Amino acid sequence: MMKALAVTAMFGLLAGGLPAAADAQLSPAEEQIVETVDAEYERHVSLLERLTNQNSGTRNIEGNLAVMEMLRPEFEALGFAVEIIDQSEVDRAGHFFARHEGDPDGTRFLLIAHTDTVFEVDSDFQTFERNGERATGPGVYDDKGGIIVILSALRAMEAAGTLDSANITVAITGDEEDFGEPASISRRDLIAAGQWADVALGFESLSIEDGRDMGVIARRSSNAWTLVTRGNEGHSSGIFSERMGDGAIFEMARIIAAFRTELPEPSLTFNVGLITGGTTAALSENQLAAEATGKTNIVPPIAMARGDFRTLTQDQTDRVRTRMEEIVADHSPGTSATISFDEGYPPMAPTDGNRALLARLNAVNADLGLEEQPVLDPLRRGAADISFVAPYADSLAGMGPSGERAHAPGETIHLDSIRRQATRTAILISRLAVEPR
Repeated sequence: MMKALAVTAMFGLLAGGLPAAADAQLSPAEEQIVETVDAEYERHVSLLERLTNQNSGTRNIEGNLAVMEMLRPEFEALGFAVEIIDQSEVDRAGHFFARHEGDPDGTRFLLIAHTDTVFEVDSDFQTFERNGERATGPGVYDDKGGIIVILSALRAMEAAGTLDSANITVAITGDEEDFGEPASISRRDLIAAGQWADVALGFESLSIEDGRDMGVIARRSSNAWTLVTRGNEGHSSGIFSERMGDGAIFEMARIIAAFRTELPEPSLTFNVGLITGGTTAALSENQLAAEATGKTNIVPPIAMARGDFRTLTQDQTDRVRTRMEEIVADHSPGTSATISFDEGYPPMAPTDGNRALLARLNAVNADLGLEEQPVLDPLRRGAADISFVAPYADSLAGMGPSGERAHAPGETIHLDSIRRQATRTAILISRLAVEPR
């Protein structure tokens, strides 16, 4: 059932009811939002520097908790009740939740970001460095810059008097880059917040194509798989015989070739990232490396591979997984094979509610004199925490700042995008907050 926001906005779309830029006017409160975002800009860049200089690689539990404690007073000063939810059960730092109660009949918002980065304490890339309107640092825009956009928007709303009536939960996870398993524990509170919310906004990076800011109404899933094939071991002169069969590596090759020819469909990608086989073969404990032994004159009894596949909808995930299992089960002579799937990120499917929410954002853009944000091709974005709540709330991703080189040394944020994104966010929430659920 579509949420109230989506129903209202879609009616406006169908009736051509979006405000025309020529007729648009910012309210006095919205003009105050613009002024406050600009006035607080350097303060927020300074906070971003502090957050970035505190290492918070996913496995650095103390570092993530330190970032959360830096954030606590920032949100409490805005009237939010802060809770740090323990995640020691899944060996992760925990989640930072901040809640603000407004009009009980108003729209409910969930704002999502994360403290953790891919740069652990042993990384050589550890510090924030600014060069004008650019800055580099570990996690500087994935996703500490997203946290700054949230704070900037909320401070502007407070100054404009629009925060008082807003129902907002800010969920900042400490393990987005590598979530704790099982997800039933590590994503339990996030999913509950999504079920509470009417609107979910994800503050990972803004996508830009051909110089235009893009709207993200969908993100694909991320699903990992492990394939193990087995065959009869023996002298290579007997391969393909009725007694010996095809061997484990040829069976692996058959399956992977069948994936390539039988799986392709729109919005689906699939990959083989690691493969090994021989007389012996084993994956490392973290499944990121492998060891094998073998001789050219021995038919290999074992082969192993790891890969992923990404889908746009849950139906597509289920369909592709079933087809992979069918391909694996159709064994070559003298072989067997099994495939298993890791717990992954679900898809954020494109929905009418998400399209309607982007239309509301584009109405804000028109009033600010900004270009319309076209829909981004979902093949351009990976999975994220917002995917866990997208089935329950109208959702937009890509609300964070723009930048480049995410997950790599030299990760860079375009600092000036903080102002643009915070202003959009604050006005969008302010307008929707007063609408009935």
